[in-house]
Amino acid sequence: MFDKVLVANRGEIAKRIITTAKALGYRTVAVYSEPDSQSPHVSLADEAVCLGAGAASDSYLNIDNILKAARMTEANAIHPGYGFLSENSAFAEACQLEGIIFIGPNTSAIELMGSKRAAKEAMITAGVPCIPGYEGKDQSDSVLIDAANDIGFPLMVKASAGGGGRGMRIVEAASDLAGAIKSARSEALNAFGSDELILEKALRACRHIEIQIFADNHNNVVHLGERDCSMQRRHQKVIEEAPSPVMTPELRDSMGKAAIAAARACNYQGAGTVEFLLDQHNEFYFLEMNTRLQVEHPVTELITGYDLVEWQLRVAAGEPLPRTQDQLTINGHAIEVRLYAEDPANNFMPQTGEIALWQPASHDDQTGEAYSGVRVDSGIQEGNTVNAFYDPMLAKFITWGENREQARRRLVRLVQDSHLLGLRDNRSFLSELLQSDTFIQGQTTTDFIETEFTANPSLSVQEVSNNEWMLAALLLSHGIENDNSRLQTSMIGERQLSLGCGDVKKICRIQQMDSHQFCLQLDDTVSIFHVISTDDNQLCYQLNNVRQTITFHKSKANGFSYSLWLASAQGNLHFHDLTFQTSQNEKAGSNKVLASMDGVVIDVLFSEGQTVKQGEVVAIIEAMKMEHPLKAGVDGKIRQIFASPGDQVKGRQLLIEVEE
Repeated sequence: MFDKVLVANRGEIAKRIITTAKALGYRTVAVYSEPDSQSPHVSLADEAVCLGAGAASDSYLNIDNILKAARMTEANAIHPGYGFLSENSAFAEACQLEGIIFIGPNTSAIELMGSKRAAKEAMITAGVPCIPGYEGKDQSDSVLIDAANDIGFPLMVKASAGGGGRGMRIVEAASDLAGAIKSARSEALNAFGSDELILEKALRACRHIEIQIFADNHNNVVHLGERDCSMQRRHQKVIEEAPSPVMTPELRDSMGKAAIAAARACNYQGAGTVEFLLDQHNEFYFLEMNTRLQVEHPVTELITGYDLVEWQLRVAAGEPLPRTQDQLTINGHAIEVRLYAEDPANNFMPQTGEIALWQPASHDDQTGEAYSGVRVDSGIQEGNTVNAFYDPMLAKFITWGENREQARRRLVRLVQDSHLLGLRDNRSFLSELLQSDTFIQGQTTTDFIETEFTANPSLSVQEVSNNEWMLAALLLSHGIENDNSRLQTSMIGERQLSLGCGDVKKICRIQQMDSHQFCLQLDDTVSIFHVISTDDNQLCYQLNNVRQTITFHKSKANGFSYSLWLASAQGNLHFHDLTFQTSQNEKAGSNKVLASMDGVVIDVLFSEGQTVKQGEVVAIIEAMKMEHPLKAGVDGKIRQIFASPGDQVKGRQLLIEVEE
């Protein structure tokens, strides 16, 4: 028995677990890093303990500090969420030694399924269909090369302890194999502390189907249907839905029985997910088992009507599963997408910065009523800073419908009408995917984005329309010290503004015609805007007899100019008032190599005095689990280096200066 649950995680999943635990009557404890002190999950819990500095190794991965927090607060159960320590057998064992209930499977199941090699051997023994490949203990290059030649090409080289696409290489020909083995070993060792590899036949044009299973300690195991996670980018899930558009009752029964067999093979307990690849002939193959709650668990909750976190807590308390297999049914359809702080037009570069505005469209602004079939799981609030220490996922948008098309329409609207200002995000990318013909028809495979979606406009630098330039000029044409509701009377006469958005600059002339109408001229375009109303973050206006509303956030950039974030269908736009900026300031920095975002310097590739050419990579920083190369902007010599490997740096911090 336990009565107080410590949640060893952060963000939306920490909030999600704390909410259910409180509803069941449990006391809750949040843990947090120093940068997360103002995060919503901290104030939601009954108690909270700071674990340490921002780096995950000092906080959410620090087993000693987490157990110390549990002792301090007398928490007698720990829920690990997902990520971080959720699939760490040493952490589960440490909890057991402390007499603390680990809300998850036993250590042996975690350890077995944490090794792709050992897991695959166990699945073959249990009769679960597996992809042809090599999963032997002999890891010498010669044995791997011989095995690869027997398997045939193309094939996958995979880190045995890996996940999320790290330590994974696809090899098209034998001549590429040795290099792939070497690089996969290196990445796997750095990422997971193990360079053990497996080889598998590469299956193309497959669907990624996973089965949600649950087991208790009374020998009961059930599955709660499937999730289709075929829409992926670089082996990372982008859209998840339940049920799968291609599932039949017979196939669901076969895959469900295989997943249950996998769970029984490792004496499983709690929530788990067995992942399969489904080929074009409806043959399925075991991929891996995740011994935790999945990011995409809400779609299963919406189609079954059950709270999976509640089931986890009940099972951990020794209760039997609340339903048998015969009592579980599927109702309707649910789809989920993940909101990331990243720029799809810049190779999905993670973004950092302060969240100036967060408005998820889960409620009707006029009535305050919650929209039907809409759910937003969020771990952020306005004023929070998105930093480089953790994964850039900020929230999840989930919708339910009586059928797939209704769920899809609701999700498109939810994604498009929600606003996150202060940094760029991936909402336009998600919206375009949800509206693609392939997804609408339910024909997505795991290689769709890489093979068919690369030319989509959401992956290119956004072109700002004349209307957006004019709206920005209108909103920047009066000071934020004025009440926004008095915009229509705050300007007198005519003004000329110089605006910047990215690398583009424009000049706009504004003339106030009366208390509500403004004439704006940009290049050869002249438009009349009729201002209907404004509040702190929304401008309602009429243009060409059409009434529209646009969301914005404005702040003071310095003593005499302003910065504006403007929401648009293609992505967040960041404008600056450059009216008073000097030409010298505009030119500064071309010979300077600046950190692209907050992160850790992992390599500096040149020394002072060495010659470098424009475009050459001169340093690499790591942020949000990714490496980011930094390139020289000019030809010249390295004049001075201001950072060393291991240094923590801020975005736009000067790292290297080049003498032209």
